[in-house]
Amino acid sequence: MAETSYSIGEGPSTRVSLSLPEGTAEAIRRRVGKREFSSFIAAAVERELRGQILDEYLADYEHRNGLVPAQDQERAHQVFAEVFAEEESD
Repeated sequence: MAETSYSIGEGPSTRVSLSLPEGTAEAIRRRVGKREFSSFIAAAVERELRGQILDEYLADYEHRNGLVPAQDQERAHQVFAEVFAEEESD
């Protein structure tokens, strides 16, 4: 049986164990409630992963081509965020 590969934010839910400082967990519960806790964590992790992927891409680009001006880096972050926002709304 072939193993299915999913992109960030795709696929069925899977249960994982997560340890957080109690203050962080309480702040999340106060903000979103107990029922939305997992969704909040999933969205935060997805944002972090996408940000790291973009940072890695920009670092690689700079390694091969030289520095990317700050304005262009900011624009890349905006475009990246827009693309993933469109995917989430589909």
